[in-house]
Amino acid sequence: MKHLRLILFSLVAVFLFSGVQAQTNQPLVLVMKAEGAIMPPMLEYFKRGVETAEQENAELLIVELNTPGGSITTMLEIMQVIRASDVPVVIYVAPKNAIAGSAGAMITMAGHASAMAPETAIGASSPIDTSGENLNTTAETKAKEITKAAIRPLVETRGKPALQLAESMIDDAKAATADEALKAKLIDFIADDTEDLLQVLDGFTVQMDDGAHVLHTSNADVQPLPMSFIESFLLLLTNPNIVFLLLAIGAQAILIEISSPGGWFAGFTGAVFIALATYGIGVLPVNWFGIVLMGIAFVLFILDIKAPTHGALTIAGVASFIIGALVLFNSPGTPQFQRVSVPLVISMGIFIGGLFFAMLIFVLRAQHGRIQTGSESLLGKTGSAKMFENDAGQVQVESELWSAEKSPESESIRKGDSIEVVEVRGLRLIVKKK
Repeated sequence: MKHLRLILFSLVAVFLFSGVQAQTNQPLVLVMKAEGAIMPPMLEYFKRGVETAEQENAELLIVELNTPGGSITTMLEIMQVIRASDVPVVIYVAPKNAIAGSAGAMITMAGHASAMAPETAIGASSPIDTSGENLNTTAETKAKEITKAAIRPLVETRGKPALQLAESMIDDAKAATADEALKAKLIDFIADDTEDLLQVLDGFTVQMDDGAHVLHTSNADVQPLPMSFIESFLLLLTNPNIVFLLLAIGAQAILIEISSPGGWFAGFTGAVFIALATYGIGVLPVNWFGIVLMGIAFVLFILDIKAPTHGALTIAGVASFIIGALVLFNSPGTPQFQRVSVPLVISMGIFIGGLFFAMLIFVLRAQHGRIQTGSESLLGKTGSAKMFENDAGQVQVESELWSAEKSPESESIRKGDSIEVVEVRGLRLIVKKK
């Protein structure tokens, strides 16, 4: 019996050990989803992805890429991160209808292997300057040559057609479909989805710094590696529409705090919004002259309240605000994905102008309206005579007793009669019978 228990225990131990061993030998594949502009937050996401893959001893890191492009500097840094990785990195342009535009095309070429989903596109990688303008002849030539030099070692091993297509993307802003890129051998595969990609990658050989590496992706343990909250939030702050709204609302909140000091919520909110907008403006290609025009707009709004011009300065302020926002974000040459929505700018300009115009109306009413405090506010008010003899006495107006005299135009007033205030002389009211 003792020997039987020992045999059973041994069988269970072998079974459990085999299960653990099988799980341990299962290759790990991490999948990132890089969607959005190529900006500094995206660089941090790539760094974290590569570091995690290396720490987990992953077989492969797949980056599902969908981007219209972005910063050349950030692109070059991402390419360095990919090429320095100890874990093979596959750039997969997905899902369907996704693009690897501009800087995204260069990142795709930097992968140890690359693939595209059907109905995707890659290319249009002509460089522009940091303000979104087309480069002049000399600067353009330098930028194009540097970019081509960066991708030439990555592409020339794929053959002459691949190199020609890659260089034409930079020189002539050429774009290619997935089929065209595969035909030129600029990419390795066309895959319908991640599962399909893992099947075609199984047994594929990639070149790493330490030599050739054969991928084993059959029955891989696929784990997603999504963006962190901070990475997603910072990437959101590079959206020009979000930056514009933060800037407009923040400036408005600060002006409200200045016009009605004593609170803290409006001022604190405005300061936070302006700080967040400043981050976005710092990484987006903007024309800083637009900030000047937007600042002038708010000065005009305030002047129209302090020295009313019946809305003329408010209208000028709305025009200056709209033009300033468009100059700030939509200068000629700025890529479409980094431009602010024109309807959004116009709507916000009209909204802010309407808000200040409403404030202007209240100011004008206050200036021309009846005085609401002090004895002067009693003109036209009604009350009753409490004690009145020889055309003088006391009257009650709004729960207060006042010394009063009868107006020469009034009929005789007696105790209990209704009266109306027609004049205020110091602390004495001149009244008439109602």
